[in-house]
Amino acid sequence: MKWTLIPLALILTACDPTPPPQPETEREPNPVFETQIQAMEKARAVEKQMQETAEAQRRQMDEAAQQ
Repeated sequence: MKWTLIPLALILTACDPTPPPQPETEREPNPVFETQIQAMEKARAVEKQMQETAEAQRRQMDEAAQQ
């Protein structure tokens, strides 16, 4: 009985439940979606520019209203 429990205990303690860490890899460009990704990035840049322009207009209107 002892001879079967000792190897069983050794086997169970040798098992590690956590998976090994995966190395971080750079995203592979997918030609199918790359054009859509670029379009979304462009749209975000344009949206940011539009928000900045709108904020500048609001500031100008506030300054004109205060005078």
